Amino acid sequence: MALPESAYLELTPELSICRIINGMWQVAGHHGLIDPKLAVPEMLQYLDVGFTTWDLADHYGPAEDLVGQFRRLLVQERGELALAQMQAFTKWVPRPGRMTRKVVEQNLKVSLDRMGVVSLDLLQFHWWEYRDPSYLDALKHLADLKTEGKIKNLGLTNFDTEHLQLVIEAGIPILSNQVQCSIIDRRPFMKMAAFCQEHNIVLFAYGTLCGGLLSDRYIGMSELGQSRLSDPSLQKYMMMIHEWGGWRLFQELLLVLKSIAQKHGVSIANIAVRYILEQPIIAGAIVGTRLGISEHIVDNSRIFDFKLDADDYKRIASVVAKSTDLLQSIGDCGDEYR
Repeated sequence: MALPESAYLELTPELSICRIINGMWQVAGHHGLIDPKLAVPEMLQYLDVGFTTWDLADHYGPAEDLVGQFRRLLVQERGELALAQMQAFTKWVPRPGRMTRKVVEQNLKVSLDRMGVVSLDLLQFHWWEYRDPSYLDALKHLADLKTEGKIKNLGLTNFDTEHLQLVIEAGIPILSNQVQCSIIDRRPFMKMAAFCQEHNIVLFAYGTLCGGLLSDRYIGMSELGQSRLSDPSLQKYMMMIHEWGGWRLFQELLLVLKSIAQKHGVSIANIAVRYILEQPIIAGAIVGTRLGISEHIVDNSRIFDFKLDADDYKRIASVVAKSTDLLQSIGDCGDEYR
């Protein structure tokens, strides 16, 4: 089993990615304890099938350390050249405050050391509080460090369109913005997409499966009460579903997605991810992996075996049309965190 050529996208002459990105948020500890002795070898299974790209962060528990261990395993078993087969995107999520060159460089060094690299493939910057404009200072220092070779590419996480524009106007080179995006949450297409297309910025989508709720498992299931929301992802995306239109409308969506999935011989999860990947501004969709606990390598590989047709889009749109406009009720991308 190997992924087709359509599974990959060249973002720059030096950076090509797998469009299904292995998300490591679930190794942070809130979704089950991760055993590195099981997790690191399983990363090799993902790589061998063709899932070459990893999304992590400084605060995702041992994620950066696992990438460092995986890199050492690759060199040990296959030599230095094998490292070129993988891409690892991390995030820096500082607390608001004064952002000096020293502060920025010290935090960057932590990620470099943990991952065992001299330069980061992509550093994605997140900022909690827009009222503190120090984020522009931090990004200017990061841009300098990019020029010096410590960072190959610079991106953002959960920036809204207004503040993304301020960053671009400050002359800071941004490759990407990582935002919540799914059939449920289509806010990135309503405001941000046009700006990103104009400035050659791509979007990485997370939450595409709503923490696993967009799957066959939940068809016909009664609404999940608090006691059944077993991890932070389920809690978060149940709140989004309530805001979007509620459990009854969500069940209607699942039934439509199930019918489309049966037509294409795939799963509901495959349809949900494929829908997002077919949007022009989306470079990749981040699908969580619980390394050493569960994996969906075979199922995820089917995402590249089919395309949605006009009738599929019409049926999905007929349900979405009944939902709440999240741009109006929540705000732009990332506003739910502020």
